[in-house]
Amino acid sequence: MSDLSAQRRLAADVLDVGENSVWLDPDRQDDLADAITREEIRDLVDEGAITADRAEGNSRGQARERNEKRSYGHRKGPGTRRGKAGARENDKQQWQSSIRAQRRTLRDLRDDGVLDPAQYRDLYDQSKGGEFDDVRRLLNHIEDHMGVDFEREDYE
Repeated sequence: MSDLSAQRRLAADVLDVGENSVWLDPDRQDDLADAITREEIRDLVDEGAITADRAEGNSRGQARERNEKRSYGHRKGPGTRRGKAGARENDKQQWQSSIRAQRRTLRDLRDDGVLDPAQYRDLYDQSKGGEFDDVRRLLNHIEDHMGVDFEREDYE
C-alpha cells in the first residue's frame, strides 16, 4: 500500500474539491503512484481512476412543504411571527394588495352592470383616498349607501 497523499492533493486541486472528496480507484494503485504531474492526474481523471464525490446539499423538501402550507394561511400564527407587522409586510405592499383587490372588485361590478360608470368613478376615487380598509367594507358601503342590489357572494 503506497502513500498517495501527493496524488490525492493534486487531484483535489485539479477537480476543485476537498481532499476528502477525492476517490482513488484501489485497483489502479500502481498507475496512481506513478502519476506525479497534474497532466498525469488529469489523464487518470479522464480514465475514471480518480473521481470526486458528489457534493451533498441540504434537502429543500421540508421547506417546500412548509411554504406550501403557508401559501394558504397555515403556520402563520402568533407563535411563528418574529418582527413587527411592518417588517413582515411593509406598508406599501399592504396598500398595493388592498387597493388592487378593491379595484378588481369595482371593475367586476361595473362590467357586470351592477354599477354605472358614475358610481364606479366615485367609488374608485374613494378607494384611492383610503376610504375602505378592504373589499368587505367596500361592499358594505355599496349595499348601505348606494341602494345597489347584487349577489354579494360573487364578489367576495
